[in-house]
Amino acid sequence: MTAATTDHAIQVSFEFFPPADAAMEATLWCSLERLAPLAPGFVSVTYGADGSTRERTHNIVTRIQRQTALIGAPHLTCVGACRGEVLDIARSYWDEGVRHLVALRGDPPRGQGPYRPHPDGFAFAADLVAGLRALAPFDISVAAYPEVHPEAPSAAADLENLKRKIDAGASRAITQFFYDIGVRRRRHRRPDRARHPAHHALSAGGALRPRLWRERSAMAARALRRPR
Repeated sequence: MTAATTDHAIQVSFEFFPPADAAMEATLWCSLERLAPLAPGFVSVTYGADGSTRERTHNIVTRIQRQTALIGAPHLTCVGACRGEVLDIARSYWDEGVRHLVALRGDPPRGQGPYRPHPDGFAFAADLVAGLRALAPFDISVAAYPEVHPEAPSAAADLENLKRKIDAGASRAITQFFYDIGVRRRRHRRPDRARHPAHHALSAGGALRPRLWRERSAMAARALRRPR
């Protein structure tokens, strides 16, 4: 469905992983060409858990901006970098014409254990959003969790964390993938949720195409320590 189909058309976005080799890069560009007619609101490119794909993410997003009519949206995280370094990356994106970012806390590097903020960095996604908005008027997406973030002490606390991100300047929330659509519907229909300020943030559900069981299991395991 495209934006022109109806006045109330559903707008989608697509997320891509930075390609690791030439064959994967060819597949990515073929996928972009096939999906472009769907007129997505933007296409985002992920960021390695420890910033390991930073350069590849930058190259793909800036190429999207230069060579296609699509809107590229790089992921930025708080992990493994000081505030100045993160803001320098964001500034370089702005200079390249990139106006949309996906701001996340980020996953800790493999084997590190629980998340620990960089001593000179942004501690959490709300802090990152505030820093990015102070730098330039970016259009910023953040993460939301229909089934509640595993590190949140309660559903109410999780919603308050989303509110902090919206209050800091985020434009919308994109959901972490989930299996039970009923969970999202029930949370949105509860009176206490409907009255909460964060409820009115545009929340875009994440759709995940069917994959091999091994891949789905790995993604579900990573979701247990997803960014806030």
